[in-house]
Amino acid sequence: MDHAQGFLVNIDVPDLAAGERFYTQAFALRVGRRFAEPWLELIGGNAAIYLLEKKPGSAPAPGAVARTYARHWTPVHFDFLVPELDTAVQRALAAGAKLEAPADDAPYGKLALLSDPFGHGFCLIELNAQGYDAIALAE
Repeated sequence: MDHAQGFLVNIDVPDLAAGERFYTQAFALRVGRRFAEPWLELIGGNAAIYLLEKKPGSAPAPGAVARTYARHWTPVHFDFLVPELDTAVQRALAAGAKLEAPADDAPYGKLALLSDPFGHGFCLIELNAQGYDAIALAE
């Protein structure tokens, strides 16, 4: 396996057990590996997701603003593709997500905006037959 290229998806959570519960219940992911650090790997999607336990108030980098797990905004977020949006929304809510904008139609399908119990925003998207081709610009 070539480790020189690719990407890893890491999500900081204040409590690893709570993160495991949410992401396995909300998205039917399962634990792949556990690590000596307070980390674990979640598998079952297109890419593995690594939950990293990072305590509130710790700094993500020298000089950076300390972590807080209140709802926050970041330019990077996850879109989870689901086969049936209403069912996926209910599953995420039952696992502890917060609904921020209910399901709405878009040219490419339907989407709902949510956040996890740790303040990370995400979207659930049910693509229609055209998917993102419905909004792609011709080259």
